[in-house]
Amino acid sequence: MSADFLQGMALASVERLNTARAMVDLVTLEQRVAEQKEPPPLHLSATGFDLIAEVKKRSPSAGQLATTTVSPAAQAGKYAAAGAAAISVLTEPQRFSGSLEDLQQVVTGIESIPIMRKDFLVDPYQVVEARAAGAGGVLLIAAILEPPLLRDMLQVAFELGMFVLVEAFDETDLLRCIPVMADLLPAINNDGSCRMLLGVNCRNLRTLEVEFARFMGLTEQLPATIPWVAESGVDTPDKAGRVASAGYRLALVGTALMRSDEPEHAAQALLYAGRDARQR
Repeated sequence: MSADFLQGMALASVERLNTARAMVDLVTLEQRVAEQKEPPPLHLSATGFDLIAEVKKRSPSAGQLATTTVSPAAQAGKYAAAGAAAISVLTEPQRFSGSLEDLQQVVTGIESIPIMRKDFLVDPYQVVEARAAGAGGVLLIAAILEPPLLRDMLQVAFELGMFVLVEAFDETDLLRCIPVMADLLPAINNDGSCRMLLGVNCRNLRTLEVEFARFMGLTEQLPATIPWVAESGVDTPDKAGRVASAGYRLALVGTALMRSDEPEHAAQALLYAGRDARQR
């Protein structure tokens, strides 16, 4: 996989978008949104560190992570029991074996915390599609979205009562997305919940290797007004403590939890380590 991976995934997402639009128009999708319950808000704990735990059947870097017998809802239930602040569900079908059906299963089974759609979203329609499936949050990737489009998708998500995790891989991504996020931040309803997160993904898309030092190297570029999320590579309690000490408010963890024989205990260990580091 090369650095062109993201663009390839974006092109595939455009194809799925066109297929979805041909089957369900936006008006119908918005009617489905109106039939949904309000999603639970994202609340960050007073301890200073939280977890977004991910349901992921497969990844390009790690291969198959779950058999067909693994229930997305059951896996998510273990995460919720561990104290996760939110659940991320991969819905990308080609490289991650995900689907909107997986998301819907998790939404049906988990009502206490929000469920985030993680995919390579390229159009506001897909944000509405996520909300129509019950999602309370979406991930948006700065590298594949021009700033005006990112703004539009953020605004749609906020209008639908969702939270957004904007993902950056490097300083270039941060320079693209931070001005847009900062401009919209004052307009977000201040109801005590968290509506906007900024994530740093430390995976090198050319080599697939995790470059953990990137988390620390980019902290000076990250705004204090938006909670930071460490994505990829936080697979041990020690690493959770290290990113928490560096100022990250959350970690998004998928592969390590999907591989664990005891995902609830693994998630708790990450949480405890991060919270302990923040309280020192």
